[in-house]
Amino acid sequence: MDAAVTAPQDATGALLVVGDVVTDIVARHRTPLAPGTDTAAAIRTVPGGAGANVACWAAHWGRADVRFLGRAGADAAAWHEELLLRASVRPHIAVDPDAPTGTVISLVDAAGAAAERTFLTDSGASLRLCPADWEPSLLDGVAWLHLSGYLFFAGPSRAAARAALASARARGVTVSVDPASAGFLVRHGVDRFLADAAGVDVLLPSRDEAELLTGLSGPGDAAAELSHRFPEVVVKLGGEGALAARDGRVRVRVPAVRADARDSTGAGDAFTGAFVASRMAGAGLREAVAEGCRAGALAVSRVGARPALRAPLRGKT
Repeated sequence: MDAAVTAPQDATGALLVVGDVVTDIVARHRTPLAPGTDTAAAIRTVPGGAGANVACWAAHWGRADVRFLGRAGADAAAWHEELLLRASVRPHIAVDPDAPTGTVISLVDAAGAAAERTFLTDSGASLRLCPADWEPSLLDGVAWLHLSGYLFFAGPSRAAARAALASARARGVTVSVDPASAGFLVRHGVDRFLADAAGVDVLLPSRDEAELLTGLSGPGDAAAELSHRFPEVVVKLGGEGALAARDGRVRVRVPAVRADARDSTGAGDAFTGAFVASRMAGAGLREAVAEGCRAGALAVSRVGARPALRAPLRGKT
């Protein structure tokens, strides 16, 4: 099996995810949106947020000790904490006294074969995570830190992410980042993001994000270029699978796992969670990428961005 990226892989170490937790409102419509009138849709309110999703998928993929740090409003912090606990994730949620919990409206084209979605995003409290919410002691017993890229797109949360990254580097903890959003990257600035992510061991962009970060056309070329900057680069290609690069070369290509797509929301987060959990357990790069593809296929086959819950609410059956 491949060696770890920098720090030794430790099957007993914890995964800490620092990122966003939001409330997703998923609207699946089978006909085109009709401006000025009604469009029939199946609408559900479910937990979401790229960071929280990654944590839940990592736990679902067998990681025994997964922790999550994020910020939510008083309106829904307790609900999100309960759902993270049910997903076998240990939550550390800072309650924002002023901002409501972030909300994302996900419009899903249920008639399309890929169940593609469009997001309307109100980040709310999620990007108000700040350095005061970070304590180096959160890394006690942690072998891997994953940072949601959304944190880099606002001043307070960027400072918190940089503090977490610095603490992890000082301890020799492996760090991964998912750039999260091509749209936000454009507004934030590519050079600025790359500077913020300096010192990261594993970068997990989508095809669009990888090409945007390099200015290159083609995910293989983009991954190879990024691997001069980051030791391990894994590019998620949706229905075409994924590839991984090291030392300026693409080393792994894995096809997608076929799935009956119902909702593509969170598929990339599922990939990331399964990939990280697998790498931490000692899987080689190819095996971990394949596990990520398996998780992505499972994610698109269900509505919502998280795996099915295993544990009931406390006090309920």
